[in-house]
Amino acid sequence: MWPIGLCLLTLVIIWITNWIHRWRNPRCNGTLPPGTLGLPLIGETIQFFIPGHSLDLLPFFKKREIGFIFFHFISSIEYGRLFRTSLVGRPVAIAADPEVNHFILQEEGKSVEMFYLDSIVQLFGKDGASTHATGHVHKYLRTLVMNHFGFESLRDKLLPKVEAVARKSLDTWSSQPSVELNYAISLVMFEFISMELFSYDPSASTESMSDAFINFLKGLVSIPLNIPGTTFHKCLKNQKKVMKMLREIVEERCASPERRHGDVLDYFLEEMKSKTFITKDFIVYIMFGLLFATFESIPTMFTLVFKLIMEHPPVWQELKVSLPFLVMLFFKFALIDPVIFLGWLISFSVSQDEHEAILRNSHASNSTITWEDYKSMTFTFDVINEALRMGNISLGSFRRAVEDVRINGYTIPAGWIILVVPSVLHMDPETYPDPLVFNPWRWKEDGGSKIRVKNFTPFGRGIRSCPGAELSKLVAATFIHAAVTKYRFTKIKGGRVVRNPMLKFKDGFYVKVSKMITQGGGSAAEDA
Repeated sequence: MWPIGLCLLTLVIIWITNWIHRWRNPRCNGTLPPGTLGLPLIGETIQFFIPGHSLDLLPFFKKREIGFIFFHFISSIEYGRLFRTSLVGRPVAIAADPEVNHFILQEEGKSVEMFYLDSIVQLFGKDGASTHATGHVHKYLRTLVMNHFGFESLRDKLLPKVEAVARKSLDTWSSQPSVELNYAISLVMFEFISMELFSYDPSASTESMSDAFINFLKGLVSIPLNIPGTTFHKCLKNQKKVMKMLREIVEERCASPERRHGDVLDYFLEEMKSKTFITKDFIVYIMFGLLFATFESIPTMFTLVFKLIMEHPPVWQELKVSLPFLVMLFFKFALIDPVIFLGWLISFSVSQDEHEAILRNSHASNSTITWEDYKSMTFTFDVINEALRMGNISLGSFRRAVEDVRINGYTIPAGWIILVVPSVLHMDPETYPDPLVFNPWRWKEDGGSKIRVKNFTPFGRGIRSCPGAELSKLVAATFIHAAVTKYRFTKIKGGRVVRNPMLKFKDGFYVKVSKMITQGGGSAAEDA
């Protein structure tokens, strides 16, 4: 019997050897990008999910970034701006070059198509209505989102609403001993966006949709193992809770079609009469998807913006400009870091009236800020852009090659996944000197136009760019205006960041929000 066993063992060894060889050397009608697919099936998934504990790149990208920036290192032989790897059993080409990224994102509908991780598809529903919208359906949904959260809607309808939310929230927070900023803004923005989408009333539900949705987001990018105790399992449970509550809302609204609420759901219920692809299930999935698309980036971005502003008093000071603290800042920072202080001093004369002028105008007319006021917040937008650059809140954009993609002398085989990663570009010292330094003044320099074109894509590019991008900026800018003119923030504890792989605040970020004593109704006389 032992000769038969030996033959079988030999055959198994030959098959495994051949399988490993084919894994490491996949078929390609050209030259594959450099890199490695790692271990069979596992690939480099474990390395990819190793967390980082700063605003720097993930360790997975940092290791390969050496080859990207310092071409004299040995690792540049293996990796460059376009390299291959394998994640969760799938071969992946990772793009970290502005020209390559731009090409890939513009190729959707041609040589590449949208792709979502298996975990995302499961979490957004098996029908995939909200994740796999293509063709006329995607165009229809994007038009719908832009009509309700796009430029004109922000200007004509949402700006005063967001400002009212900002003032009410800051006033509420100022009466509390401390607030965990990320969670607090999550609750506020969930209530605001869910009201715009489907007029959600928290008091009418026995369960908290906001808590379930926020907990769902915490495990969004995780290994899809639906085993009790895993992050993905908890995430899936919260997704089912939210979907159940959304389905109840849709059913209730369908039962009373004569009642109008003036929200996005009203629009869908009306459209359901004439468009066959719009069903109740479709609406539930789309409501969930729209809630995610417009909400997901706001809490982390908001918290990071305020954390960075609080850690850099010259930035807070330029936003606020209160003269009693000009002298204090000079003695505190000019002698310690004269370069930063000089940069602030140079731009001081240009932007010192940014929020002061808006405040004076609003007092004079007894009205809220106007669209012109909002667009005049130039330094505020510089601060937001710099926080977005350093935060790299989005992991990147996934695409799937539907045919062989040839670029820069390499071929990405059909069926491979392509991950477009903007974070490496955002940390490139050739474009952003001292990339780990929070320096909003860099956006005032002559190189600003070069920065913004293809080297700064925090919300993606192309037809799949984040529909909530402008809303996120509006929220941050409006809260900043209300905060720096009437409140001061004091850090209590927390604020440590972790990338796993999305940016999170490991222990939260607790702050004390206090109303400032004003002088004659003008600017506040206390610092952050």
